[in-house]
Amino acid sequence: MRVVVVGAGVIGAACALRLAQAGAEVVLVDRSGIAAETSSRCEGNVLVSDKSAATSVRAEAELAIVANAMWRELAAELDAERGDGPATEYEAKGGIVVAFPGGADALLRFAEGQRAIGIRAEPLDRAALAALEPDLSPAVELGVHYPDDAQVQPSLATQSMAAAALRRGATVVRAEVTGARMRGDRIVGVDTTTGPIDADAVVVCAGPWSGEVAGRLGTHVDIRPRRGTILVTTPMRQRIHHKVYDADYVGAVGSGDAALQTSTVVESTPAGTVLIGSSRERVGFDETGTLPALAEIAAKATRLFPFLADVQLLRTYAGFRPFAPDHLPVIGPDARVEGLFHASGHEGAGIGLAPATAALIVHHVLGTDAPFDPAPFLHSRPGLQVAA
Repeated sequence: MRVVVVGAGVIGAACALRLAQAGAEVVLVDRSGIAAETSSRCEGNVLVSDKSAATSVRAEAELAIVANAMWRELAAELDAERGDGPATEYEAKGGIVVAFPGGADALLRFAEGQRAIGIRAEPLDRAALAALEPDLSPAVELGVHYPDDAQVQPSLATQSMAAAALRRGATVVRAEVTGARMRGDRIVGVDTTTGPIDADAVVVCAGPWSGEVAGRLGTHVDIRPRRGTILVTTPMRQRIHHKVYDADYVGAVGSGDAALQTSTVVESTPAGTVLIGSSRERVGFDETGTLPALAEIAAKATRLFPFLADVQLLRTYAGFRPFAPDHLPVIGPDARVEGLFHASGHEGAGIGLAPATAALIVHHVLGTDAPFDPAPFLHSRPGLQVAA
């Protein structure tokens, strides 16, 4: 079976790898190259800590739990295959979510709901926080430790998955998809800027551009861009030992507000730099005017870790997250075009959810057993159709 995967970011690379491992002939198509867009402009989060147990989005939390376990196996698999160094820079560093005075009760209730669905969430008092993160602001009242939170280097991980797919016979075509090749109601290939490509199935993994690509292929999926910005410090000795963020980050993730929202997320990298985020705003694909977001992020980060006020910045960058209005990714067959599949709408969780997303795509495309319930993520789900 020949499968065209449109988009060579982390979701596309993961789908290409798992489809190739399952015996499909895979053609990975991207206009810019592997990890050239969103997957090179993010932090590499593999999180369960920000996933809510609320009924409306519980399916994503359950997807994250499965994906978290898959990442540990996938990182070991890719490291062993590469042999000459880390293939993903996977770090099982754990996460700490903190609350300033006035926010402790809400954080504890959030963590209690998470524990009920199987997420490990361990409350920390001030003394325990100080032991784990000595440079954390003493104004922090309470924290919750998430031992299963992890991080990868997103560009490296994406390239490693794509390389592993190539070793299993996949090919990469650098081109832009311009239209669908149809036989009746079924897609049988794509037209691109370098020529047509025949296929038995097409999987759209184009991140925030998935809605645009879907339109060219004769359908509609309500995926919109949501801009995020990150600050990167110069390298230093390690003073931050976990992914640490303020509890208001969870609210920003779950909001659909178009206006600028910022929340504090701070973590060290193996290179010694510190990544500081994050922001969310719906401005289309506009890459200008990021200064207000950067200023807010910096101010909030120094409230969490006061020593950062004296640290020099190395660079900043912005990227676009694929945002679905009902806050669930779209994974599975198109509701209108036979042979067309979607894997997008993960917003800021695409890195973390990539392995489980790929497993679901293999199920839908090749008919393998479903690793978990696929229904909440279908293109045909009522929440997405109403939002459209």
